[in-house]
Amino acid sequence: MTQSNAPTWIEGETSRQAHTDLPTGSYERELGREGFYGPVSLMYHRHPPTGWSGFEGPLRPRAFDGVRINHSPPSPMEAAVLFGNPALRFRFWKSDRSMDHLVRNSDGDELLFVHEGKLEWFCDYGHLTLVAGDYVVVPRGTLWRFETGEPVALLLIEATNQALRLPDRGLLGPTALYDPAVLDHPRLDEAFRQQQTEDPWRVVVKKRHQLSRIHYPFNPLDALGWHGTNAPIRLNWRDIRPVMSHRYHVPPSAHTTFVSDRFVICTFVPRPFETDPKAIKVPFFHSNEDYDEIIFYHAGEFFSRDNIHPGMMTVHPSGVTHGPHPKALKNIFEPKAAGTNEVAVNVDARDPLEVGEAAQAIEWPEYADSWKKP
Repeated sequence: MTQSNAPTWIEGETSRQAHTDLPTGSYERELGREGFYGPVSLMYHRHPPTGWSGFEGPLRPRAFDGVRINHSPPSPMEAAVLFGNPALRFRFWKSDRSMDHLVRNSDGDELLFVHEGKLEWFCDYGHLTLVAGDYVVVPRGTLWRFETGEPVALLLIEATNQALRLPDRGLLGPTALYDPAVLDHPRLDEAFRQQQTEDPWRVVVKKRHQLSRIHYPFNPLDALGWHGTNAPIRLNWRDIRPVMSHRYHVPPSAHTTFVSDRFVICTFVPRPFETDPKAIKVPFFHSNEDYDEIIFYHAGEFFSRDNIHPGMMTVHPSGVTHGPHPKALKNIFEPKAAGTNEVAVNVDARDPLEVGEAAQAIEWPEYADSWKKP
């Protein structure tokens, strides 16, 4: 039975509250549906659910190192798809110079996340200065480019044939996680007006995952004004105030930052650890059977993962239990610090993800073995 209104049964040794007061010597595993939004059961095991000794076949946790990407194409629209499905394309692009052309994604809304660098970002709607840690939701069909004097690294997350929206905060209210007042939009400022030249410009358009080029004898970013409800928005992770409970380890869904029809984007930011002595302080083991998970590690120390550094990405497919490494598991009830010190972008995809050739070239193949005890 999977209905959310189904009765709750209890069998054997259990906790009466998830993620708290585990039976002595047990390891808790959450079996959930629809991400962390649907029906759920909690299992209590004698051994860590990630205590495997090996894998055969294609199903396994995987890790990839974006730092190893040494060459990127000249246009972000040409960046290789690392992970994707019909509703999602996840790309990572680096550049060390200003763009000499404009781009337009006509396949869906796109989320930009600035991993490294500072850039002056120009689009149909105006100008924004972007720094590391900024998200920008770019509506489908928006023209944009940037100018920079330093290396830049961007995540590009496309919602193919979909829109990106702000999450419903429900009982928490509309100002939870981040107040909409912190969201910024592009401005028709002096920097925007100065770039409105009569010089020729090229526009690279992506449609049906094919590229076309449109040539103009002037810069088409020549808006005199605009009004409406369809525009890019900017949010920095530093403006996110995470939902916390001192007595309960909240699920990743509590950190949802943007949503689409077939995936959600969560942001993990520094927060205090739980203080209740019986509450677990690390991510709980979970079998998420309806979603594949991508995590991009942006900054800090990733307390539930070993040998992971900024710029790396992990993929945890459904069918394999997710959970902390053995080193983190030692601190499940008594953490070594007052709180976490990590920033990461998490994507939970409703449809199975394919791993692209470009990702396979930067894979750390021993990742699945990192859960083995030394």
